[in-house]
Amino acid sequence: MSAPKSVVKLHSKNGKTEVTYTSDVEAADYYLHELSRAAMRDVGKFVCRAFRDEYYQHFDRETKSAGKATRYQVIAGAKTKYPRVQIGLKPKDGKGFYAYFQEFGSSKQPKLGLLTGVVQDNIPEIIKIESQYLDGLSGEAERLAALVNEGDYDGDADE
Repeated sequence: MSAPKSVVKLHSKNGKTEVTYTSDVEAADYYLHELSRAAMRDVGKFVCRAFRDEYYQHFDRETKSAGKATRYQVIAGAKTKYPRVQIGLKPKDGKGFYAYFQEFGSSKQPKLGLLTGVVQDNIPEIIKIESQYLDGLSGEAERLAALVNEGDYDGDADE
């Protein structure tokens, strides 16, 4: 998506300058798209860092191989209506090879699901990161944090 044309036009008539403001939906879409893309980039960085911390707390030996295998990619091409982020484990040059099997399991290794758990545990923080870019989500982060931190609630019809 390319940058839209200017929404302010200047015209000169009889020595007077007129300013015309054009309501341009394409400009708003472009900036929302770019803000969403930037928010997804920061979410990808946060989740990769949180996964590395969780991974190395779970295992005694710290080889840094699994942390280097954690990757994120923001998909926001011309054919993509809404940007999205993909986060996963991609072994590079054999590093982090076992992290994939520890995440998804194998015939000899039980499934740990550390990456999935990190994302599920940090949903309020992810919304907080996105709300820094998109102001409409700022109230959603507090509401979701209140729901997540709230304990069980028992009640009846009289309350």
